[in-house]
Amino acid sequence: MGIENAKWYVLHTYSGYENQVEMNLKMVFEKNNLTDRLFEITIPMEDVLEEKNGKKKLVKRKMFPCYVLIKMDYDNSMWHIITQTRGVTGFVGPQGRPLPLTQDEIRRMGIKDPGQAVKADYNVGDSVKIIDGALTDFVGKIETIDAANQKCRVSVSMFGRLTPVELEFYQIEPVEEE
Repeated sequence: MGIENAKWYVLHTYSGYENQVEMNLKMVFEKNNLTDRLFEITIPMEDVLEEKNGKKKLVKRKMFPCYVLIKMDYDNSMWHIITQTRGVTGFVGPQGRPLPLTQDEIRRMGIKDPGQAVKADYNVGDSVKIIDGALTDFVGKIETIDAANQKCRVSVSMFGRLTPVELEFYQIEPVEEE
């Protein structure tokens, strides 16, 4: 038992219940003394450029509506507890049985897996290219770095003005300056 046995699973939820399911699952795990088996619950979000009334704005949107990702040390005794949680319609897998995600699926979905830190040697002022998300192929300069959380703020030129964007290390790559 522990994080070395933990795997990512996908839960299907009712539409619009993703945040409620996240809260309900945390309560259910707590109530059943299973908090040592739950490591992370996430609802993958992406930054999307949206235009309303002629104004463009960067907003967060769910990447996979009706799905919640959960990293846990799973065993068959937990199936009933999880599937009976309010808002959960079931696991994604054959016949509704949990099927853990592969490392390739985790990477492609853009899940930041704790314990799998991205080795990055960035400094404030470095030029970087965004390689993942709504702003893919934009180039900007690093303003701040949060190495502990593997994040940085990058200043990107959009529509003629500099806009700060918070990104994770796996979403950027260094750019060689000429």
